[in-house]
Amino acid sequence: MKDADIDADETDRLLLQRMASGDRAALAVLYRSYHGRLCRFLSRLTRRADLIEEVINDCFWIVWQKAATFKGESRVSTWIIGIAYRCGLKALRQRGDEPVDDENLPEDRTPAHDPGEDRELRDWLSKGMERLSADQRVVVELVYGVGHTLDDVAAIMQCPVGTIKARLFHARVKLRNVLPALAGDQLTQKESVP
Repeated sequence: MKDADIDADETDRLLLQRMASGDRAALAVLYRSYHGRLCRFLSRLTRRADLIEEVINDCFWIVWQKAATFKGESRVSTWIIGIAYRCGLKALRQRGDEPVDDENLPEDRTPAHDPGEDRELRDWLSKGMERLSADQRVVVELVYGVGHTLDDVAAIMQCPVGTIKARLFHARVKLRNVLPALAGDQLTQKESVP
């Protein structure tokens, strides 16, 4: 773990301790700190903006209730994202995952980016990610987007590390196969635009 990660985890642990004592301001700080990350993460699980916000709220209700029971066996971020993942799966089982327009997704579902960043590249990768299963998208997002270790992802998804490795392997193979075709589609579309 990097020094910045250690410092962030220590801050999160202090916030949890304050929350365990009933400090609502600590809850607000932790909520603001995680909202954007959770939006981005959950957008890989579902495209329903209403579910994303509901799941985040459900997640933080559980975090508030269980703050005193956090044992410290993992980073706080791993614990919170694990709760969000399980809340997301529960919401999908109850409500389904009917697609919605991307315009209705929360604005901070993707992190702020440098104005010079290539929007076409992000769109291309996003289309590739859509071709993956939900479990593969979540693993890719947690490993490459959020920066969790395979052990952390296994804890979040409550499955063996070997399963996480297999999902990541199959996701990379699929992306390696579909991204060139998608790039060809984008070139064809560009050429047909006058």
